[in-house]
Amino acid sequence: MTRGGHDALDGERPGVLAAEAEGYLLAHAHHEQIRREAEELCGRLPWLTGAQAEELTGHYVRLRLDVSRQLLLGTVRRAEELRTEHEDRYAALRRVLLRRHAAAACAVLACGAWVSSLAGVLAR
Repeated sequence: MTRGGHDALDGERPGVLAAEAEGYLLAHAHHEQIRREAEELCGRLPWLTGAQAEELTGHYVRLRLDVSRQLLLGTVRRAEELRTEHEDRYAALRRVLLRRHAAAACAVLACGAWVSSLAGVLAR
């Protein structure tokens, strides 16, 4: 089992391992970008001691990662809401379409039965 709860070696989902590796690399790149921003911020504050700069860098990185995490969780939550709304609407449209096709098929069968009975009456 991988960290995300998927078994990438079972062959059921061939892209899971690649997707997890890509996610890891993106997260690592994001973390490095945040660290560079923090170091750049500390570079603009020349009066900080080395320990203070490290503490500020760590604090900045934690805050930015928390903000990024919250934004991603919000995006995931909204995507799930939209998927649910879309699936519900799609199911409703399928039901309407099925009813219309059933009604049309019944009308065609009724017309066919009427024509058949009319032909039987006229043939006598």
